Amino acid sequence: MRRIRRTREMGKRGNVEKIKKEIERLREEIRYHDYKYYIENQPVISDKEYDALMQKLIKLEEKYPQFITPDSSTQRVGGAPAEEFGEAKHIVPLLSLSNAFSFEDLEAFDKRVKRMLGLPSDRDIEYVSELKIDGLAINLTYENGVLVRGATRGDGFRGENVTNNLKTIHAIPLRLRGERIPRLLEVRGEVYMLHKDFQRLNREREKSGEPLFANPRNAAAGSVRQLDPKITARRKLDIFTYASGEYRDGKIETHIELLRLFKSLGLKVNPTTRLRKNTKEVIEFCRNWTEKKKDLGYDVDGVVIKVNSLRLQEKLGAVTKSPRWAVAYKFPAEQTTTRIKEIIVQVGRTGALTPVAIMEPVEVGGVTVSRATLHNEDEIKKKDIRVGDRVLIERAGDVIPYVVSVIKEKRTGKEEKFIFPRECPACGADVYRPPGEVVIRCTNISCSAQIKETIRHFTSRGAMDMEGIGDAQVEQLVEKGLIKDPADLYYLKKENLLTLERMGDKLASNILEAIEKSKERELSRLIYALGIRHVGTHIADVLAKNYPALDELSKARAEELSSIPEIGPIVAQSVELFFRQEGAKRVIDKLRRAGVRLEVEKKKKAPQILTGKTFVLTGELEEFTREEASEIIKELGGRVASSVSRKTDYVVAGKEPGSKYTKAKELGIKIIDEKKFKKLIRK
Repeated sequence: MRRIRRTREMGKRGNVEKIKKEIERLREEIRYHDYKYYIENQPVISDKEYDALMQKLIKLEEKYPQFITPDSSTQRVGGAPAEEFGEAKHIVPLLSLSNAFSFEDLEAFDKRVKRMLGLPSDRDIEYVSELKIDGLAINLTYENGVLVRGATRGDGFRGENVTNNLKTIHAIPLRLRGERIPRLLEVRGEVYMLHKDFQRLNREREKSGEPLFANPRNAAAGSVRQLDPKITARRKLDIFTYASGEYRDGKIETHIELLRLFKSLGLKVNPTTRLRKNTKEVIEFCRNWTEKKKDLGYDVDGVVIKVNSLRLQEKLGAVTKSPRWAVAYKFPAEQTTTRIKEIIVQVGRTGALTPVAIMEPVEVGGVTVSRATLHNEDEIKKKDIRVGDRVLIERAGDVIPYVVSVIKEKRTGKEEKFIFPRECPACGADVYRPPGEVVIRCTNISCSAQIKETIRHFTSRGAMDMEGIGDAQVEQLVEKGLIKDPADLYYLKKENLLTLERMGDKLASNILEAIEKSKERELSRLIYALGIRHVGTHIADVLAKNYPALDELSKARAEELSSIPEIGPIVAQSVELFFRQEGAKRVIDKLRRAGVRLEVEKKKKAPQILTGKTFVLTGELEEFTREEASEIIKELGGRVASSVSRKTDYVVAGKEPGSKYTKAKELGIKIIDEKKFKKLIRK
């Protein structure tokens, strides 16, 4: 018997080892296709074939989670949104560059380099000329070829740790390829967005009422700094790598050789980069790209010129925050003047009020523009922008210009100061500017400008969890005038739903059932669902514990709220202001009439039949979510642990259990299925 058992165990181990090798093979194949598509721009398989490979890897990793590694392609998007970014220290400082604004400045730079190196003025020095990408500077750290950290430039010494967001950019390899992989390598790069992707993103934002990004650089920077990596992943970002920080292993003598190494490692290098023999050739490169930059499809604002020899770079050194061996030649700005005819205020889907200048149409860099975002009230005051002013605008490769300054000498006295509205232009409700923020927001839950986003949030899984109501359904329900606020969902009838596209009788019934079921959600989830600014799930729990009825909470004042240990003055003020709005009062009244539970349910204490028992959940249950099963165990006096140990009493195993199931078997822990779990909790 022992021999048979040992043979079976060896067979299982052998099978698991085959699975592990298959997972590694799939990862390697996907990395190869990522390289061909994102780096070489020469795909060798179709999107459908690529997706099939990825789905196969995802399924294997879901079944065998013990084999998931940080460099797997499946880890490019994942994890919950971050509360905040941590700090990341650069091993070698990421320095900024001094600027050159003319060809004379470049010649002066060349003379300065020769003087510091003790070389004659007629001696040629090799320079590498690289287009200066107008994006966000980042630092990637690879250990033994695996990406372990990605950070923004910050102050040059420390930046923000945005590793999870940078992993969503397919042009950034999670594992380096080739034979010359260093033990440690810091890679400097510039994250950017193509014009076509920037324009697509702004069209989407305009359609949904969100503030537009001023230019691709702002869009790229804003995307990298999203707390939720899934948002970053939806925005098409790219990267060019251009320098190293710390580099251990091997010997490289020139900068151009370093870039060739980067390319061999699977890092993306700008193909326009050229080695030039002297300053004359550098100036020709700059002159050439001043004209051709419009054809690139992405923004560049100059040329970076670097001494090619790394030995000479080391000899030249750096001053404070800039190297002496490099300079950035800035292209002449594309500027012109026009007149502001009007300033309007747009309301975004999150309630943000954004001022927009309507200008006399003018051509800048080959594109006619007539609008410019003025960002916020502070920006208008700072630049003293008035209706009727002539302004200097500058375009950075997109259709939205930047207002550089007001030409005050051209004022006639008829210009009018702009007064920011104190009521929402879309619905007339009060607006609110939280302390320390520059954005002014509408607080009305029924505001027509933000109603779609409000309803999406209300129906989401963490809020009222109305399964079957997705983006498409919300879009149609609002467009058809069937709902004007979240409470209207509870008054929908089947005939209303059947007017929607791709809506059948069964789906309509399921949606109505989900809406009805949501009436019994906990008070904390309803508070969160209302979309009160600064109130997340945790704060909603705190509020529900301190105010067991929504009517009580709606009467609370900021001073009273801020006396609760976890409620700060900003949250307290936001909560009070929300419930003061007539729109909020109307919605709550409609919720009450619809039968939605507005207070904490008073439950009889359940019999403590699981007291002293510790449970671990693994796999997918059919009748319960993990959260529901955990809540039942706690109500019956049991404890739920996240990992299996010898102190575990039961492991509840659903479909496709993971490594917890394997460990429970190894330790001899009692494993029960969902049927036995239901029997256990109903004793």
